[in-house]
Amino acid sequence: MQHESGIAGENGLNGKSDCPFCRHESIPYILKETPHFLLATDHAPLVEGHLLIIPKDHYTCYGEVPAELDEELQEQKREVQRFFAGYYDPAVFWEHGIFRQTVYHAHLHCFPFGSAAYDLADGLHERVVHSQDDIRAWYAARGQYFYLEDASAALLFAPDMDRYLHVIRDALWQGVAARSNNPQWRSAQQRYDEGRPLIAATAEKWQAFEQSQQERV
Repeated sequence: MQHESGIAGENGLNGKSDCPFCRHESIPYILKETPHFLLATDHAPLVEGHLLIIPKDHYTCYGEVPAELDEELQEQKREVQRFFAGYYDPAVFWEHGIFRQTVYHAHLHCFPFGSAAYDLADGLHERVVHSQDDIRAWYAARGQYFYLEDASAALLFAPDMDRYLHVIRDALWQGVAARSNNPQWRSAQQRYDEGRPLIAATAEKWQAFEQSQQERV
């Protein structure tokens, strides 16, 4: 989750020529497609079950995604929550919001961490989020942010490195260490090199989940 790329060049209203998430065929393992979103495994997963919710059209971050897509986004999040409930632990959602973003195309990380080990009393967050409108309002007025959500709260943080490192270290890293055979921080390249079996295991569980959902209909 480190800054590794620059802003992509323009390619019309709905895509960018060198954006890997606009070229859907370059996304390694797409689990599900809806009219406006893709659900995919992360190509360099932090843990098994690490997923991404990606808009098909090009938006720099979720602060740009229009309100008419909110319900479809929320349904994708609910489906991830159901999947995690059956095979992992409850979902923690994370977005860079451009701040230290690796791909400048909106993508919501979904981690099966159970909860984010962030104490509201720390007061590092700037805003409690009640809807996507809060994220759009922040982005329109203030630009960059980062975002953290678990079952207890959804929060926006100002793009400050001290706050960012605190949240990574104390709120997210505990989830990685608890579910990883290697509790040491790994680079994106290391995670990519070691990610194939994690992606395969996630995809296998997703197929079983989809089968169980179909049997209930």
